[in-house]
Amino acid sequence: MSTPTEVRNLPTRPPSPHAARLGPNRGVRLLPHLSLLALVATACWAVVDLRINIATLVDGFHNAVAFAGRMLPLDFPPLADVARLAGQTLSTALCATLLALLLSIPVSLLAARNLTPNRYVSGAARSLIVLARAVPDVIMAIAAVRIFGLGATAGIIAMGLHSVGMVGKLYADVLEETPEGPRRALRSAGSSYPQELTSAVLPHVLPSFIATALHRLDVNLRSSVLLGFVGVGGLGYEIAQSFQRLDYRRGMALALVVLLLCLVMELLSGTIRRALLPHTRTTRARRRTTTTGTQESTTTGTKATPTTGKDGGGPSRPASAISPPWTAARIRRWIYGTVTAAVLVAAVRGAELSPHQLLAGLGQLPTVLGHYLPPTAPGGMAGLLDALWVTVKTALAGTLLGMALALPVGVLAAPNVSPWPRLSPAFRTLTVAIRGIPEIVLAIVLVVITGLGPVAGALALAVGSLGFLGKLTADSLEELDPAPTRALTATGASRLQVFFAADFPRVLPALLGHVLYQFDVNIRSAALLGVVGAGGIGYELLNAARVLEYGLVTTTVLLLLTTTLLLEAFSTWIRRTFT
Repeated sequence: MSTPTEVRNLPTRPPSPHAARLGPNRGVRLLPHLSLLALVATACWAVVDLRINIATLVDGFHNAVAFAGRMLPLDFPPLADVARLAGQTLSTALCATLLALLLSIPVSLLAARNLTPNRYVSGAARSLIVLARAVPDVIMAIAAVRIFGLGATAGIIAMGLHSVGMVGKLYADVLEETPEGPRRALRSAGSSYPQELTSAVLPHVLPSFIATALHRLDVNLRSSVLLGFVGVGGLGYEIAQSFQRLDYRRGMALALVVLLLCLVMELLSGTIRRALLPHTRTTRARRRTTTTGTQESTTTGTKATPTTGKDGGGPSRPASAISPPWTAARIRRWIYGTVTAAVLVAAVRGAELSPHQLLAGLGQLPTVLGHYLPPTAPGGMAGLLDALWVTVKTALAGTLLGMALALPVGVLAAPNVSPWPRLSPAFRTLTVAIRGIPEIVLAIVLVVITGLGPVAGALALAVGSLGFLGKLTADSLEELDPAPTRALTATGASRLQVFFAADFPRVLPALLGHVLYQFDVNIRSAALLGVVGAGGIGYELLNAARVLEYGLVTTTVLLLLTTTLLLEAFSTWIRRTFT
């Protein structure tokens, strides 16, 4: 019989990972999986409950044919009017993005934990960013129109403040990833805090800052169309007026102009990114350097030799030189930067911002805000909660359908996993074209085809999600390490077996994060699509604003804000668990 001392000295077996999963924390470990499963089941139920099926689409086919007859031929306004409206829309989007950048940079500096030692200041800045992201821009636009009147000023302020939510978050995340070594070296040399930012932090974060700003410009350009329905000028306002007159020929013609404008802007922003951010042209070159050992320049992707410059032409500067040489690449970047600055100046002038209008609006800000307080619910909370649940169901159904469509499109758009690699550019172009269509225009068309209600909103969100998730799925698949795929292919596995055994499991965490982010976005979009008759709480919000029930508007906004924050916390929890 063993003594207590002998028992303590007996060798112990290492705990089994299966035993750990079956331990007392098993329920806690299973909770994220069960929650995600419940979310998927609820999304499937939402699709069934909203009656989104083949029969619904077939029933709407005759309406689609009739709508096409009323839409064609398209009625384009004179070219001068198109150019004027497009200029107003671009100026509004550019000024809103510029305002967002000016606000986001100081807020992100305060939110970055490595740059702001005081955790309370950092937490307050983070909360401000979340709040800006949670309040939809159309709600901000309704209040801004009430304060500053109709026109571009209200749209610039609304989109600019809302954009801080995304831009500030991404900027803060990038700032927190900056290496500490250069800052410590400058600090030890006696540099001040601004010198640390400009010399050690800015060069590291500038590429990401520029890429985020260009992406937000694309988003604001699409958002400007929606804000036209609440009084912001430009193409969106003219589209709204055309549809209110049931002039579908003029409305769809202007919607086509918006689509072309979005596509041109996306192509232009991609060109600017490649010109200002030379590292985007050399990702594949650096990967080849890693595998072959060829020493290549990380700036231009060309071989670095002691006798030629970075572009291969002319002698290189000595290593001790402080200023880099004026190569063709550097001159090109300066030209793009100068043109960008000139465009921003022209946009500020083209938006026709009035200092008098701004000061007058700020002067009556306390009076206008007083109209929205206290929150009221004249018809009771039951109707608002029912409308909110319809909005959530619409977002769930749209996200599920969009994911189901985006997965095959993303696979076909990724040449490394597509069964037909030559067709990958075509599917890439398809995702770009879909992303260029504003969801509000899709919702209007689908409302005409399927009738008023959440079905049109869910289908519009599904198409929009297809463009976004299809691109991200293709990007994630292209970034996979090819070694496991090649190893499994060498064993004689078929292409389908290789995909499900080697590719899909590795891309699943990233895909899950993309879908949860899209669901978060679709919650806000579903509320906004109610403005054009897609049902839900957005419809209640628009009616309250039209009849000047400002207290009801505040109640609706608070419900949306609470729902958005809860869903964002849930999405963050799930992403941290699975990714």
